[in-house]
Amino acid sequence: MSGSGHDDRPRRGAGPAVRRLIPDVEALQRAFDADDYLTDEGLATAVFLALSLAQPLLLEGEPGVGKTEVAKTLARVLGTPLFRLQCYEGIDAGEALYEWNYPRQLLGIRVAEARSDTLTEHELFSADYLLHRPMLQAVEHAGPLPAVLLLDEIDRADAEFEAFTFELLAEASVTIPELGTVRASHPPIVILTSNRTRDLHDALTRRCLYHWIDYPTPERVAAIVRRRVPGSSAPLALETAAAITRLRSLDLVKPPGIAEAIDWVSALAVLGVDHLAAPHVEQTWGMVLKNRDDLELAGARGAAWLAGAPLHAPGGERG
Repeated sequence: MSGSGHDDRPRRGAGPAVRRLIPDVEALQRAFDADDYLTDEGLATAVFLALSLAQPLLLEGEPGVGKTEVAKTLARVLGTPLFRLQCYEGIDAGEALYEWNYPRQLLGIRVAEARSDTLTEHELFSADYLLHRPMLQAVEHAGPLPAVLLLDEIDRADAEFEAFTFELLAEASVTIPELGTVRASHPPIVILTSNRTRDLHDALTRRCLYHWIDYPTPERVAAIVRRRVPGSSAPLALETAAAITRLRSLDLVKPPGIAEAIDWVSALAVLGVDHLAAPHVEQTWGMVLKNRDDLELAGARGAAWLAGAPLHAPGGERG
């Protein structure tokens, strides 16, 4: 820890250990593929550049397109810890960075009093009484590989919290007023996700690389589903993916995403279904739609509409 102040030193790129594991975009795609996350070249390039340039990566897209899973997969591929901060309206430093352990401080005061002693303010607000939250944990991670820090759904937080993250995003450091500035010896790999429920501040986006993740094609969704549900049939995976694409064309409150596709095919596979048909849809509406208004809207179209002929899958496509 050191005294607070602006750090003008350039951020370092990926360390040798990261470069050995992920030397290029193709290696990243292969590593993600081996972990059953199928990436396109655009996403793989964005992640690789974030690693190589030591820049935060902001991933935007609709719910259910796999933004959060990018950070989880990257942490597994690198064999490094993932520190996840789920953002929400009203989140503050106590949940994100640090908090003082007040019960332990009170105990320390009582123990000191029992010994006819007193704790100084410096002793009371020392690292011994600090509760480390995800941002601080990621910055203090000792390596040898940097930790992955996921700021999930940053758009749910308010503008004040966005401003609070600027020091971390720009300088790989955080400041605790009582202790000073903590600088990362291995700057964390920071991934932010946003469902774009509101526009983020320009000052935040300027500090990040940016990538928009589109909802994948039915063929790609089917490929993802088959990775996650190995016992499912290829026709069922594609038919279900096509059905979810139809659902997403409706004005739904909660459009289904990849997670719902996986859950739906898992349930259908357990029921012994190899091809999607209207009776199977009627049995399993609740696996894919989780809102009553959505159920009524889709139900008005009918199970037969949803179980219509799948889109043709071209040969050889791969994420």
